Amino acid sequence: MRDLTTGTPIKLIFLFTIPLLIGNIFQQFYNMVDMIIVGQTLGTNSLAAVGATGSISFLIIGFAQGMTSGLAIITAQRYGAQDLRGVKRSFATSSIISLIVTIILTALSLIFLRPLLILMQTPAEIIDQSQEFIQVILGGIFAAMAYNLLSNMLRALGDSRTPLVFLIVAVIINVVLDIVFITTFHMGVAGAGYATVIAQLAASLGCFIYIKRKIPNLQLRRKDFQLSKQDFREHLNVALPMGFQSSIIAIGAVILQSALNSLGTKEVAAQAAASRIDQISMQPMMSFGVAMATFTAQNYGAKKYGRILTGAKQTLILSGSFSILAGALIIIFGRALVGLFVPQSDTEVFDLAQIYFIINGSLYWVLATLFIVRYTLQGLGQSVVPTIAGIMELIMRSLAALVLTSLFGYAGAAAASPLAWIGSVVILLFSFFKAIKKLRQLDAQQQLSLEQEIK
Repeated sequence: MRDLTTGTPIKLIFLFTIPLLIGNIFQQFYNMVDMIIVGQTLGTNSLAAVGATGSISFLIIGFAQGMTSGLAIITAQRYGAQDLRGVKRSFATSSIISLIVTIILTALSLIFLRPLLILMQTPAEIIDQSQEFIQVILGGIFAAMAYNLLSNMLRALGDSRTPLVFLIVAVIINVVLDIVFITTFHMGVAGAGYATVIAQLAASLGCFIYIKRKIPNLQLRRKDFQLSKQDFREHLNVALPMGFQSSIIAIGAVILQSALNSLGTKEVAAQAAASRIDQISMQPMMSFGVAMATFTAQNYGAKKYGRILTGAKQTLILSGSFSILAGALIIIFGRALVGLFVPQSDTEVFDLAQIYFIINGSLYWVLATLFIVRYTLQGLGQSVVPTIAGIMELIMRSLAALVLTSLFGYAGAAAASPLAWIGSVVILLFSFFKAIKKLRQLDAQQQLSLEQEIK
């Protein structure tokens, strides 16, 4: 476990970020492995079928990820305040909420899956394969929820390394099972889905066993489940808005995917390949943001407001600098990486993907700012404004899908994410500056109180 309330802020944040970054890259890697093996062994249509479900997965699994991150904010705040009894109660509350939400999400997503694929105008030649793949993923929501909950709880206590270890194991399992299920057992796209779910289950079991053996602060007893309405209210007030924020953003992705589906299979395949590479490129920026959420939450619980100000400033500079480098690299080398997903002969997909890289990579600095600002606010326990910012992302993505795609074709669709980043960060900055002002006032009051005590 790592206490983020003492020591040099940027050093702590950087060291906490490294395992997060490696873990996030590995997580994206095992998602990308599905795409590579599917594209190279089953063909472009199968690649498009898996890619066409990305927004649905984002809609459902994204809610789970956002919600468990919100639950962990409360845990981190209590850990920072050294309220170890409160940490256990937070974990117990989070476990119950996660179980209930898992049951609801699984039932609703499987019931409405086919109608949603039809509503999204999924091309007829890939809709059956799309359903075959995504229904396996959605049937395994319990595995994704368990891993996200347990890994976020470990991170809330300052441990970003252990989830990484189990994630690496999961990646290896996923790669092996992908090859076995698809190339040996000929299970098609469903095989990729089963491989992903089994890998997630293995990672969650690893985290569970580790907690039971090594982390006393997260080892629950019956008395820890004697919870009040206030416990649930406090957690839901942060967790549900963060979950809905992810889903709101995902709804925009669903609308955008519908527009892409109407353009054709080539555009869907290009988006599937380019977005996977894009996801890898943006992981450092996202990891800095996630680290800031835990750093902010622990220090806010410890009432060390000046450290939050220092950490936010330094991380903005560091992440912003990296974003410029990452943007340049994806524009220069992104096209070559598309060859991992599709045959070299499919030049149209390569050309479309390059359009995506140019538009998105040139605005990574906006995304870097967005992550730091959003996660800092969430670490402070603020959930309303980030949700409003999520609504703005929905509006901007919908604008790209409904207007720009019809005017500019694939280029209009490729501009959806940068437009969403700009719209969201404009909303968040107003609240961020207000929060910074309040933190400065609280820090000044603390300094004054200390000076008076000394006198």
